[in-house]
Amino acid sequence: MSFFLFVPWHYAHWAVRCVEYGFVGRLPLEGIRICDLTWIIAGPTATRVLADFGADVIRVEHGQAVDAIRLGRPIVGESPTLNNSGFFNYINRNKRSVLLNVRHPMGHDLLKRLIASSDVVVENFSSGVMDSWGLGYDELRSIREDIIYCALSGFGHSGRDKEYTTWGPTAQALSGLSIMSGLPGKQPAGWGYSYMDHTAGYYAASAIMMALYHRQQTGEGQQIDLSQVEAGTVLTGPAFLDATVNGHSWRREGLPPGNRAWQPEVAPHNTYPCAGEDRWIAIAVMNDAEWQALVRAMDEPAWATDSRFATNEGRLQNQDELDEHIAAWTREQSDRDLTAFLQAAGVRAGLVQKASDRFEDDPQLAARGWWHNLSHAELDDCEYDGVVPRLDATPGELRTASPLLGEHTHEVMTGILGLSDEEYIDHETAGVFM
Repeated sequence: MSFFLFVPWHYAHWAVRCVEYGFVGRLPLEGIRICDLTWIIAGPTATRVLADFGADVIRVEHGQAVDAIRLGRPIVGESPTLNNSGFFNYINRNKRSVLLNVRHPMGHDLLKRLIASSDVVVENFSSGVMDSWGLGYDELRSIREDIIYCALSGFGHSGRDKEYTTWGPTAQALSGLSIMSGLPGKQPAGWGYSYMDHTAGYYAASAIMMALYHRQQTGEGQQIDLSQVEAGTVLTGPAFLDATVNGHSWRREGLPPGNRAWQPEVAPHNTYPCAGEDRWIAIAVMNDAEWQALVRAMDEPAWATDSRFATNEGRLQNQDELDEHIAAWTREQSDRDLTAFLQAAGVRAGLVQKASDRFEDDPQLAARGWWHNLSHAELDDCEYDGVVPRLDATPGELRTASPLLGEHTHEVMTGILGLSDEEYIDHETAGVFM
């Protein structure tokens, strides 16, 4: 009896959950349940990381307002369904899906019961949506006192701009990242893809882990308010300091640097064309010794012995001509063969890989067993990328492909929330599971 008096309740809760689900610590997050209210990319990226390491991630979906990524390309097959999006399949592996109309009073009640049985609630709606559902943080705490609530939004849930809506590229622009991209003298390039959605997802996964650790130590839950714009702003440190301390604009002569090095300033440092269509190699020379290694690898052409290129200072002053000479040499080489050759010669080099290169021809990924095959009900066998990072004692793993829409509704409602089959049918008839 005294043993239980000295063991915090949250440790006992953890142990009961592990026994309940037959977990033995094989994965570090086994026994943790996530009520996943996320959609698109940012939120699902966070819950994918947690699911890869054993968390029971239950996606709450609504068939009348499906996640747009379920309809996103690439579509596998001749016509789209709600289950054959390659993108959705990629970002939602290892998760379960339930259909639940949370606007229906009975559905709203079931959602609260699911939250009560969960350790974490994650959502990436606009600020105010959860409050409109009557499920703000105070209400969540009344359902489960130690709940961890993670909200990902463009500007966060406070401040002047909290009501603004954003998308990955707009969050990048607002954070200051987009104006830092591109080439000198050219307009900002930005990123066409939602870089900040993924970045915010990784931040959120890290924050949830810290909150779980804090709860394990104290028994207390907490709210995580993550702004995608702020997550991007922290990546602009050098430019931010240069502007605030020195009064310098990022977009001035020579900046942004494109593929050239800015800090430290070294040359050659660029991406060069190779033989074939749209084939490239990145080469970075950090000091004079590495420059001499590159000269030897190029079989000491006459131009490379020019005194203008003997020092880093000289190479920087004549960088355009230097890059033209190197490009003339690389243009005749295979990117893959040249990478191996330069690496063997002591030169930092890497081919610029396309998706097909990484999937079909990358010997390093093959050697590390990076690609995994999982069976999907509509997509048949699918290849998935591996789990990052690799933990030696408790590595993550790929267990299931992405869930079909509502695939686990009956399983969760009866197995976790305890509905009888009769109650399940009553709820289904009332339009709750849709």
